[in-house]
Amino acid sequence: MAVRRIAAVVLVGVALTSALIAHRGTRLTTVMVAARDLSPGTELVAEDLRAVEVDPAVVPPGALRMTRDGLSRTVTGPVHDGEILTDWRLLSPRLPALLADDDGARLVPVRLADDAVVDLLRTGDVVDVLTESDDTAGPDEPRRPSPRHDGTVLVRGAVVAVVPAQRSTRDTRAPVVMLAMPERDAHAVAGTALAAPVTVVFH
Repeated sequence: MAVRRIAAVVLVGVALTSALIAHRGTRLTTVMVAARDLSPGTELVAEDLRAVEVDPAVVPPGALRMTRDGLSRTVTGPVHDGEILTDWRLLSPRLPALLADDDGARLVPVRLADDAVVDLLRTGDVVDVLTESDDTAGPDEPRRPSPRHDGTVLVRGAVVAVVPAQRSTRDTRAPVVMLAMPERDAHAVAGTALAAPVTVVFH
């Protein structure tokens, strides 16, 4: 019985020693995390970020490594306190290309015909952009109402890049959504939105 007890103690000691050595052998890496809950559209300041050391195995691609990597950049979606910040979460020249999988992609600011739709959008949503169809009128005739409005599809598969934060009841301005899409589609949508209301259809 005494021998068994001694052997058990030795085995426990060996296990603890091995665990300690393994822990010391793991090199941690520094990443930046949110120091508080962040809303879409927030422009980051130093107080919004804090450095933590984590196991390299849990670090996502594009993680920010230094405070200066995030300063003055705009958050594109809601971020929880303690969440590791990545370049996908921040507005940058690379963001439209990453979202649309197109090196020539552009971001287009759009005011939707129905403000309530904006509250349903989330960063990363894939949508089609439509405007009113003008097929019921001839070249020299005014547009007449039609019982059916199929609409005109301006672009398919646009990706929501930035959704505005929750607005106060005093803010009467129409909210603006940023959509990522190929350059040619971006120009068409931007030009149409200047003269006609647009809406989106979710995938």
